[in-house]
Order: sequence, then C-alpha cells, then structure tokens
Amino acid sequence: MNCRERFNAALDFRPFDRLPMVEWAAWWDLTIDRWKKEGMPQDTTWDGSHTYFGIDKMICLGAGPRSGKCPNPASHGAGIIEDEKTYEAILPYLYTDESIEGLMKDVMNRREQHERGEIIIRIWLDGFFWFPRTLFGIEKHLYAFYDYPELMHRINSDLTEFHIRAMKALFPVLKPDMIGLAEDMSYNHGSMLSYELFKEFLLPYYQKLIPVLKKSGTKVLIDSDGDITEMIPWMEEAGIEGVYPLERQAGVDVAKIRQRYPKFLMLGAYDKMVMSKGEKEMRAEFERLLPVMKSGGFIPSVDHQTPPGVSLGNYKIYIKLFREYTEKAGRK
Repeated sequence: MNCRERFNAALDFRPFDRLPMVEWAAWWDLTIDRWKKEGMPQDTTWDGSHTYFGIDKMICLGAGPRSGKCPNPASHGAGIIEDEKTYEAILPYLYTDESIEGLMKDVMNRREQHERGEIIIRIWLDGFFWFPRTLFGIEKHLYAFYDYPELMHRINSDLTEFHIRAMKALFPVLKPDMIGLAEDMSYNHGSMLSYELFKEFLLPYYQKLIPVLKKSGTKVLIDSDGDITEMIPWMEEAGIEGVYPLERQAGVDVAKIRQRYPKFLMLGAYDKMVMSKGEKEMRAEFERLLPVMKSGGFIPSVDHQTPPGVSLGNYKIYIKLFREYTEKAGRK
C-alpha cells in the first residue's frame, strides 16, 4: 500500500498493512534550526525533511479568505475590523478569485504526486469560529457574539459562500484525502463558547458547507486545540466526522473517545512532551495509543508541532518507534 491508500483505509476503518506515518503540522522553524546544528544536512528542504526521516508526506493546501493584500493586525491577537463599516472597507481584500486561483495552482503542482500515491493532501479551510476571530481579534471576537451578532452572521455567510466556490473549483480536479476546518475553539478546560452560541452562530454554516464537502467523498474533520471531548456531539450534529490534534496536555483521552464515539475519526494524540525525555517514555506513549491505533479510524501523530526542545537524536528514536508501532497496528 502507498501512503494515500493507508491513510484512506485507516479513516474508512478498512484493513491496512501499517498506519501512515505523518506529521500533520510538521515542525517549528526553531526545531529545524536546532536539528541542522545537530547533523541534519543544511540544505534539507521541507519536502526533503520527510525523506530524511522516512515518513509519509502530508501536504496542506488551501484558499485563504484573506488575500495577500489584506491589512495585517498590529500585533498577535489584535484585529483588523471594529464594526460593519470597517468590515466593508476590507471586503475588496477578502474572498478573492486570486486566492482560489492560488489554490488551484498549488493543486496542479502536486496533482501527479497525489495520483501516484506519494503524498496525502489535507485541505485547510478557515472555520466559523476561527475566521471572525482573525478579523475582530481575540478579545473583541468574544464580545462580538453579543455586540455585533448580525455582522458575525454576515461574516460566516460570506465565508461559507467563498469555501463553496473554492471547493467547486477543486473537486473536479482533485479529491483531497481530508478537509480540516481550522477552529481552535477549545482550551484545556473545554469549549471557549457555549452550545447556545455554537448552535446560533456556527452550526447553520457547517450544515450548509459540509454537505457540499462530503459530495467529494472526502472526510471532514475539525482542527481544535485543547479538550474537545464534550464538544464531539456538537460536531456530529454539524456533520463533522473527526477531530485533531487531541492534545494530551489538555487531558484528552482517545481511548475514552473511542469507547463513547466508536466511529468518530481522530488524528494526533501523541504527547509531544514525552519526546524530549527518552526512549522509555516515548515507547510508553505509543503503548498507550496502540489499542486505539488497532481499532481503525485513528491516525497517530504528534499532538501539535514537534517543539524545539526535542533533539535530533530523540526525534530519530521517536521515528524508529513510530514505524514499529504503526506496523504493530496493521489490520489485514
């Protein structure tokens, strides 16, 4: 089997020879900088780093709703709009044909690799919690549910239509292996919003968009940090089939999720904090995950980007164990 076949078999609960070995978010720049000081060849490219470690390539592509000419926030967490008037002022920089054309160019550059089964393609879509936050800024976004409810609906309606346009351009050319809606709407104590707000401001747009996505036969998951466990029924109501990255530090337990939601898809869950410790701790983490790995519908990966505290030597130990346990999980 090639990496695409393994990836799709796992998410379909079908037999596989081994699980795919993917880093869904790859590595921090600081991590790569450290590894190059520790022996990784200086000219290693992003694609080449996968070959260097012998892992499967998962490529993330997307059409961003903000064009390259869109104003940037003054600082991290700050916004670029205040109200309806300022939203309308930046509309020329949002939801552009150029963004969709950029996606299609990237797709055509990767299409042959994808058809040969050499890469897995994940499509990134800004979600209905994520994108309004990038416009309002972190704090003002949370107030906007109450201060600007009509504008919040307008933004998510506009975003829905943009995503549908982009995916209608994509699907006749390429069927991605997975679509991920970026949200980050939970933290270590659970959801950042109530079910009532989710139902009013997010659910209608999921329910309009997701049937369009599923017509391609592609699995639809949500990317949300933190503890998403209690939000899973909300996601299922929206038509979402799975979640990642399942952060261990937030207390996420994939065994409990599999028990409660046997067909819910999962990606991630490997505790990045053990990777700087040693082989014993890394092996114990794979042992924790192995029963769920064997059950199907779950692809293990670091539960966020591998941090720069992980040495090149330790990462190579992780890779050795990763291969061992993906083979142990094989379902023939």
